Amino acid sequence: MASDEELDVRARVCALLEEHRDDDQTVFLGAQFDAGLARVQYPVGQGGLGLEPSLQEVVDAELGAAGRSSSWLRNPMGIGMVGPTIVAHGTDEQRAMLRSIWTAEEIWCQMFSEPGAGSDVATLATRAVRDGDVWIMNGQKVWTSLAHRARWGMLLARTDPDVPKHAGLTAFVIDMHSPGVEVRPLRQMTGGADFNAVYFTDVQVPDSARLGGLGEGWHVAVTTLMNERVSIGGAIMPRGSGPIAGALEAWNATPDRNPARRDELMRLWVEADVLRIGALRAAALRQRGTPGPEGSVLKLIGALLDQRIQSFTVTTMGPAGTLSGGYDPPPRDDPVDHLLASQSETIAGGTSEVMRNILGERVLGLPTEAKADRDVPWSQIPKGV
Repeated sequence: MASDEELDVRARVCALLEEHRDDDQTVFLGAQFDAGLARVQYPVGQGGLGLEPSLQEVVDAELGAAGRSSSWLRNPMGIGMVGPTIVAHGTDEQRAMLRSIWTAEEIWCQMFSEPGAGSDVATLATRAVRDGDVWIMNGQKVWTSLAHRARWGMLLARTDPDVPKHAGLTAFVIDMHSPGVEVRPLRQMTGGADFNAVYFTDVQVPDSARLGGLGEGWHVAVTTLMNERVSIGGAIMPRGSGPIAGALEAWNATPDRNPARRDELMRLWVEADVLRIGALRAAALRQRGTPGPEGSVLKLIGALLDQRIQSFTVTTMGPAGTLSGGYDPPPRDDPVDHLLASQSETIAGGTSEVMRNILGERVLGLPTEAKADRDVPWSQIPKGV
């Protein structure tokens, strides 16, 4: 039997669809936010209703059946990573930006990684030096998705070099159109350029743009990273959809009925469904706020599985699998592009090795890896040449 909260949510969705049936997508998404149906676990007035996250599945299912898609694909960093961080750590002024994040009227990016600080983000060198009520930013970020389209960005910078690396970080909201911000696209092997290098040269950022407290950047970043892994690995798709659907389509189109290949396809299909069920279970267990390690489990398994599925699909296509790809932008259903893009999945959002460390420490209770620089001031840590 449905709970009173679920009945209320369903009634709100019905009213939304009835009142805004003829609105364009941007207007509809704004109305969805105002009704508290963007993310029901968010507080009232911030796109939510203060309910359990599992009730969002009810909203998504009802809207999906009505042909109303979300703006996740247009603004994945903003909705999946920055939005939850602003809810958890932002000021009232910053939380007022949540609506435009949800409607994708303002695209966001997230800037943590640097050339010398990839998997060990806490060693980053981008500096923020305070000058009265303004911070002066200098440094470089890399592998920043959608920076070339973003109006706003979330940046992690070093505000105190004389304390241990995790303690001297602060998070900021950055206007990507500010003087001194330069975005340079990075060409990928897919032929596209979704990643970017971002340079900061004497960029002035007001202190009011701080996200969280001074020196609390690592705590803020953990919120972002854990939500990033959930958004990457925790998507709940209908059974048999997504990459495995492409593999099945390729199998049905080939005259080769090799039984070994058929068994391989079935193993992949079963693993894909196990992953789907795991995402459902993780969503049911998820609490409001910073997600737990379940996002790392799903991200690790999903990235490795997708690489195997994409490889199977292109191999099954035979010679036809070599005839596509290599143009910018590739079509959304291009199998070769999907295969090439899948290689980044075990790196983006934290490498598989990082995911295994998180699971070993937080799930299995294994001792942490020895870190000689944990208590050493960042300024005294030897830097690479």
